[in-house]
Amino acid sequence: MSAPQYVPKSARPGQRVYESPPWQHDPWTGHPAANLTKGQPRGRFYGNQGPDQGYVLVLAEGIEPVLQAGEDLADVRAGVVGVALKRGSLFGRAPVIHDLTLAYTIFGFLDESPDPALVDLRRELFASAAHHYAERRAIVDLVPEATLRLTPTQAAEAYAGGWRGPLGLND
Repeated sequence: MSAPQYVPKSARPGQRVYESPPWQHDPWTGHPAANLTKGQPRGRFYGNQGPDQGYVLVLAEGIEPVLQAGEDLADVRAGVVGVALKRGSLFGRAPVIHDLTLAYTIFGFLDESPDPALVDLRRELFASAAHHYAERRAIVDLVPEATLRLTPTQAAEAYAGGWRGPLGLND
């Protein structure tokens, strides 16, 4: 279809305004140097890789922890989310609500009247966790893998038997 009569015509007929870049015939192939041969790297500050980890932020909005004086919700969520992500990645899956429930449980955030010693530990551990990665990693690294492999019910039973056990702080 030609242009309507009221559209001005080019002063220079036959001049192209735009030209495509040359065609690239070779297909893209991955470089072998980018392939991980021994799994994800491990080490200090590497974290725990897993699929769809951002979903935990949606799940975290659905749980209201029981906070004590001096505890900040953003700091608590930041620390607990790290523990939940580590648990999900141990099982090779995205985080689920049970990961958060377990994390909140072992730190006593679902307990109406937690041990004052635990509250003191929480205040120290979770202070400014929302702003500092090192603090979040310290919280995550505190929880033993054996605790993360428990079911939420088993974790609640372990917490009821003494909060130090699930956190690996037995004297």
